[in-house]
Amino acid sequence: MQFPIDARLKDDTPIQLVLADQKDLEPLRHLYDVIVNEGTSYPHDRPLGDEEFLDYWFHGKSTVVAYTRDPNGSPDMIGAFYLKPNWPGRARQVANAGFIVAPQWRNSGLGWLLGATMLDYAKALGYRSVIFNLVFAENAAARHLWKKLGFSELAVLPGIIRKNDGSYQDAIVMFR
Repeated sequence: MQFPIDARLKDDTPIQLVLADQKDLEPLRHLYDVIVNEGTSYPHDRPLGDEEFLDYWFHGKSTVVAYTRDPNGSPDMIGAFYLKPNWPGRARQVANAGFIVAPQWRNSGLGWLLGATMLDYAKALGYRSVIFNLVFAENAAARHLWKKLGFSELAVLPGIIRKNDGSYQDAIVMFR
């Protein structure tokens, strides 16, 4: 699989998917902070420090970022995913992935494009399957997308996610 990948969203917006490198750190960090502060899809309850961020998004992972152009023609990061082995050694062929989509780009087809690209990329890297360990049960859009892309819900982990209001929700383990 070759990057960059040029694609178009449902509304014909051109985007480019690239393998992340040093120049993508700050835009990705900014976007991730937005997602963490929403509190609806990632377990972190605060923005990550420098090393934590690098560990979470880069060390031992393949990270792909999605850009479009803003009205001035400058690149604008609108989403990303990472791909890594879920387990070491004998189970290394099972991937784990994490995704973010900028709030203003949700329901544009970007999540589907990132998910489909991840599945192709995982296969190209030699992975045989993908597991999501922690899909927030109340994240209906993500659950619907992953089912559309062929994932099954394997297990419910009851009440393990603390929400911003202090109440708890379930997490779902999904597999394909």
